[in-house]
Amino acid sequence: MKRSIVLFLHIGFWLCYLLLIIVILGVFYGNKENVSPSQITSTIETIVYFALVPSFISFYAYYHLIFRRYILNKKYVKAVLFSIAISIASGSIGFALLFLIKDQNCVDSSVNSSFVGINLFISFIATITGIVALVLQGFITWIDDIKVKEELSNKNNEIELALVKSQLDPHFLFNTINNIDVLIAKNATEASNYLNKLSEIMRFMLYDTKADKIFLSKELMYIEKYIELQKIRTSNASFVTFSVIGKADSLLIPPMIFIPFIENAFKHSTNKKVKNAIRISVIITPEIVTFICLNQFNPHAKINPENTGLGNKLIEKRLNLIYRGTHNLDVSNLTDVYSVTLTIPTYA
Repeated sequence: MKRSIVLFLHIGFWLCYLLLIIVILGVFYGNKENVSPSQITSTIETIVYFALVPSFISFYAYYHLIFRRYILNKKYVKAVLFSIAISIASGSIGFALLFLIKDQNCVDSSVNSSFVGINLFISFIATITGIVALVLQGFITWIDDIKVKEELSNKNNEIELALVKSQLDPHFLFNTINNIDVLIAKNATEASNYLNKLSEIMRFMLYDTKADKIFLSKELMYIEKYIELQKIRTSNASFVTFSVIGKADSLLIPPMIFIPFIENAFKHSTNKKVKNAIRISVIITPEIVTFICLNQFNPHAKINPENTGLGNKLIEKRLNLIYRGTHNLDVSNLTDVYSVTLTIPTYA
């Protein structure tokens, strides 16, 4: 939500709060005669320390501390305990200011004798204000989540279309099918195997990528099939290396997180006679997955605009929408080696 709208909501709340106080004062003094200005001033001062200061403290303590640290993390017991502590502390501060800053003669003995009751009443007002703060923060967060989800959905559609266009374009299909066709005369069984891999890749691209999360093992299987299909385009068996360290088990990740980097690596590694021209590694732990992709390229080669792959800005935008800063992407472009290191959290 825009800051201007959030500011408007805050100002609107406090204006309504002040309006409520004015209405109460109007009802209180409406039937009284000969009310001196000093009495009204004294009452306003009392309200400031009695209601406004504790309410202000509790409102923003609930708003920033309770909601973000405990409610969002689903620590509801701690949220209740700290909310009570904040309300009581706010009430005590208000009462202390009322007693210390104002003339002590204004705080008569009846007030002193009922400290607990008055403090609890002020704390109750502070609690009500704090609850309003939680509702307001929850509403703002809900609106922001809706916007993020809509933006992510649009970006997923955009990236899905871009991936289909860049990876399943006529050139890729033609080259793969042509290579399979050549293999049919040499080894029909192997050609059939590659044809099945191509079919599985297309099925994965068109259906499995529609889910929000997929098994990491399925993503790794797709990477293996994609690499195998690319390798039939060269006689250099060591052109690309792919290694996985750790167990995927039942870990989940968003689909097509690693594929765009691999696709770009193949597009820019034009010399297929170089050994280890592309090196891909995936390191898996229960909490994070680290993806490393290095590819050699010719810095003097002219890049075909149709062969640029999926743009890094689009990839980074999708990562930011999904992980909101909990990931780490390091891209370096040396003289003849392009390196990508991506670390992402996993979902159990």
